[in-house]
Amino acid sequence: MFASIILLWLFLVFIFLQFKTRKPKNFPPGPPVLPIVGSILNLSLENPLKDFERLSKTYGDVYSLFLGPKPAVVINGMKAMKEAILTKGVDFAGRPQDMYVNDTTRRKGLILADYGSSWRDHRRFALMTLRNFGLGKNSMEDRIHGELEYVIDKLDKSVGKSFSPELMFHNASSNIICQVLFGKRYEYDDEFIKVIVQCFTENAKLANGPWAMLYDSFPMIRWLPLPFQKGFSNSEICRNLSADLLKEHKKTRVPGEPRDFIDCYLDELDKRGDGTSFSEDQLSIYVLDLHFAGTDTTSNTLLTGFLYLSTYPHIQERCQQEIDSVLGGKDKASFDDRHNMPYVQAVTHEVQRVANTVPLSVPHCTTKDTELMGYSIPKGTLIIPNLTSVLSEEGQWKYPNEFNPENFLNDQGEFVKPEAFMPFSAGPRMCLGEGLARMELFLIIVTMLRKFKFTWPEDAGEPDYTPVYGVTLTPKPYHMKIQLRETQ
Repeated sequence: MFASIILLWLFLVFIFLQFKTRKPKNFPPGPPVLPIVGSILNLSLENPLKDFERLSKTYGDVYSLFLGPKPAVVINGMKAMKEAILTKGVDFAGRPQDMYVNDTTRRKGLILADYGSSWRDHRRFALMTLRNFGLGKNSMEDRIHGELEYVIDKLDKSVGKSFSPELMFHNASSNIICQVLFGKRYEYDDEFIKVIVQCFTENAKLANGPWAMLYDSFPMIRWLPLPFQKGFSNSEICRNLSADLLKEHKKTRVPGEPRDFIDCYLDELDKRGDGTSFSEDQLSIYVLDLHFAGTDTTSNTLLTGFLYLSTYPHIQERCQQEIDSVLGGKDKASFDDRHNMPYVQAVTHEVQRVANTVPLSVPHCTTKDTELMGYSIPKGTLIIPNLTSVLSEEGQWKYPNEFNPENFLNDQGEFVKPEAFMPFSAGPRMCLGEGLARMELFLIIVTMLRKFKFTWPEDAGEPDYTPVYGVTLTPKPYHMKIQLRETQ
């Protein structure tokens, strides 16, 4: 009798799962869907980027997958991407709320918040506050140049040596956004910087890694002591650090005289009172979101840039010639100088294209029943925008599969930005830190190339440009040799 009940229960579970993984009417095509596992066996859990490309060749630019019982739609290519995130941006602006990354942040913050009034309020507040603290103005340039003094000092001490730039770029990017968020910078050996950068780095790898994909696909494993639990402990560490900063600010702040982003938020809380989406709990995750977004993507793009610049000496030399010509006897570069440096502009944009730092953007979901390229997409469907497919799409780029600044230059040598350049995504969910990232990349690259020459060490073997997969793509650790330039 007991065995019969168990068999009946298993049969009912099987039927339920079959029903759950049935494709909706006019849903995009995709690989076969198996009971329980869905179509997850078609993906490499370590790095699915090549699988996404392979599946698009079979099923087209818009196709479906089932991560366990959960339906997902993968978007590839400029035409489909433009329709989804620009033309129908609001329809595709949601965020799934039942995934690993949401659980680690307790569904707080800005990046992973679902589309709605709270998200709109917080995004509007962030844009306004970042502008007030100098985004796009001279004051932000001054912050970047101030941090560059520490970078140059670090490089001066490494002249003639082989040097790994990974921590330097992470710490410098972190400090620039820290000054806006927390009103202070940290020494590169400070425990706060070391711990928070390590947590960010580990969680970026975990969030798009195999264990997170299994976590998202099979809810029943969520309580097991598996490697994804490390992401929860890292997030708790970061929350505690953020809470300590908040306590410190509350003790020393003068209401109405904000020193930084946290003070501005606390002032806003005072104005709004109860019954608002603004809260101290929200703030703790909110500033971590902005810190991560302002640190990880910029530092990994710089790492990619100097990997290529040190191994493409002719490109580095041409940049230096243009920098010398434009800056002449000027003390330091300004962001406005980019208008007179078409080649350097082309190089910084090509670095971003090749770095492809956030290859799958951040997961979206549909906010209503909608259509894409003739297919029906129900409300709440997980959407995976494959930005890799756009940044290397044949027909959109002169040289889609190689590092070549000519991708951003016309026949007259003028800088042009193709429509397919969207490393910051686009539409309602476009990265709000794009302006800061562009300014940082330009000023850091120009300042470093003006003073130093970077070469690939003779004993380092062949450079490996294959990135390490995660939420953000990271170059494999490398060293470069640093020399002072003879002509400055």
